[in-house]
Amino acid sequence: MSKKIAVVMADHFEDSEYTDPAKAFKEAGHSLTVIENEKGKTVKGKQGQESVKVDASIDDVKPEDFDALFIPGGFSPDILRADDKFVTFAKAFMDEKKPVFAICHGPQLLITAETLNGRDATGYTSIAVDLKNAGANFHDKEVVVCGNQLVTSRTPDDLPAFTRESLTLLK
Repeated sequence: MSKKIAVVMADHFEDSEYTDPAKAFKEAGHSLTVIENEKGKTVKGKQGQESVKVDASIDDVKPEDFDALFIPGGFSPDILRADDKFVTFAKAFMDEKKPVFAICHGPQLLITAETLNGRDATGYTSIAVDLKNAGANFHDKEVVVCGNQLVTSRTPDDLPAFTRESLTLLK
């Protein structure tokens, strides 16, 4: 069964943390919609290797239009969490218990949405204290799956496990 995945992303996303899972999701038959503030804009990866065209503006989408949320890391999640529209969008997925996939700094958006209290999660080393302060049960592991909803990982090195567990939740 093909799923519709919302991808929230701004400039300075971690290139491989978008491209590797996105490729696997598409190969498994799922569709991705890249969402930022401006439809048609091109967002650039922080490594300078990838450029991705934005499919939709955050103003034109609703969480109920999607089956899952994907938050690549890099500096992008920190940029997005300063915008209440993205915070509200991410919070809706967590509140509705839809699958959410966040890698590296991706959980920063979920921290700001105040949705991690009591949940098992991981993330990049520099946000470990932030995750704990948000009430998450932090685990320094390549992938952490919380319930049947949340998949988090730490770095690009964890992409194989992150992608595997994300695909499992999409089944």
